[in-house]
Amino acid sequence: MRGKLVVGNWKMNGGLRQNDALLAELRSRWTGRGDCQMAVCVPAPYLWQAQAALSGSPIAWGAQNVSEYAMGAFTGEVAASMIAEFGCEYVLVGHSERRTIFAESDATVAAKAEAALEAGLTPIVCIGEVLAERDAGTTEDVVLRQLGAVVSRIGARIAQAVVAYEPVWAIGTGRTASPAQAQAVHAVVRKYLAGVVATAGDVKLLYGGSVKADNAKALFSCADIDGGLIGGASLKAAEFLAIAGA
Repeated sequence: MRGKLVVGNWKMNGGLRQNDALLAELRSRWTGRGDCQMAVCVPAPYLWQAQAALSGSPIAWGAQNVSEYAMGAFTGEVAASMIAEFGCEYVLVGHSERRTIFAESDATVAAKAEAALEAGLTPIVCIGEVLAERDAGTTEDVVLRQLGAVVSRIGARIAQAVVAYEPVWAIGTGRTASPAQAQAVHAVVRKYLAGVVATAGDVKLLYGGSVKADNAKALFSCADIDGGLIGGASLKAAEFLAIAGA
């Protein structure tokens, strides 16, 4: 039984005072459920704050990015070992904003996933197509190319990762893939993983892309959707809790 996972991605948002309020409300209201885990991925400067606020609670925390390098002369980068020292469980790799704005290649994403695993972190490997690729009918080719690059690098250790399908055309746009559209891609990913690891049925597959409290239940009820990677809605405690409650 792989259970459910709902992860908040704060993106480049936050501040000490507002973080305190949000984390405190999440901690006080999320008592934990055996079949569902909650986590928040916060900007690197606030990892200490998440650790302090959430230690001993049922809520996990993580980072939004990681360097592919272990240490050295890489000014501005943050190593996986550094992230791990803040008690992080998760780290996002390959988010569409990293791929498009910062030109991260499939190979770079794969290297970051490996670096995370080496440090004992669980990489949340993000994959997804842009609108032109969806319209051209190449969604399957795109997501399997992106995931395949990671598998080529880490092999069967993909079973230790989480995979998040996020159609780029649905991120922050208010547009959401229908449950049927999302499930179809998740089924393709699950089938691909079954050819890589015997435990493919245990790998958590998340959906990300304008998930809200009013559409979460329909999405999460799909056979191969194990939860969500939540962006803007995770900055509002009531909305995020309602999504997790779904």
